[in-house]
Amino acid sequence: MSAKSKPRPLPTQPGTPRPRQRILIVEDHPMMREGIANWINHDPELEVCAEAGNAAEALHAAEQSKPDLVLCDITLAGRNGIELVKDLKALRPELPVVMLSMHDESVYALRAVRAGARGYVMKKVGGAEVVAAVKQVLLGGTAFSPGVASQLLDEFAGRARGRHSPLAVLTDREFEVFQLLGLGKTNREIARQLNLSPKTVEVHRVNLRNKLKLKSTPELIRYAVHYAEAGATG
Repeated sequence: MSAKSKPRPLPTQPGTPRPRQRILIVEDHPMMREGIANWINHDPELEVCAEAGNAAEALHAAEQSKPDLVLCDITLAGRNGIELVKDLKALRPELPVVMLSMHDESVYALRAVRAGARGYVMKKVGGAEVVAAVKQVLLGGTAFSPGVASQLLDEFAGRARGRHSPLAVLTDREFEVFQLLGLGKTNREIARQLNLSPKTVEVHRVNLRNKLKLKSTPELIRYAVHYAEAGATG
């Protein structure tokens, strides 16, 4: 064999199990993370290679553990899951991401897809459905409910005509501010968490009121809290 030639890989023997595909779980609730990991590890074709509780940990794990897919919650401390998807796609454009959320898919799913997600699974479904979605995306497909798939078709065909949630008009940054308002955060707390100035946060709040056609800041906060509570119980 010449110095430049490379050894040929040995053929896979009949009956030899294929390597399990590696999943990174990003979820800030330890019990939820443990439950998801149990379902994934129970499948003979999958294994959890790493777990993360926030965006910073997720980015580090994605670099170190080299997952085949990331299963990511939307609601994370600090940087939210949708922004994390953008960071992951910048780090590894080929890395598929499936969002896992308790939030209304009509509000969040299209935004997640625009960020680069290949699937959106509601937490209220069973573990078997989550595993099925993961495997479907690993095979090169997508994993969306029929309702989200219909919205995507309308979106790409330019026929949405008022079927979106009112929140669809918000930019991703405005949407982040809206979410944090719903969690009871003050301007200063939001500014610190998003690395903005309090004045910039106030500008976003004004834009939120205008875009959502709300008359006052208390009305905006009530609206944001309503969405946060609906997500927490949905």
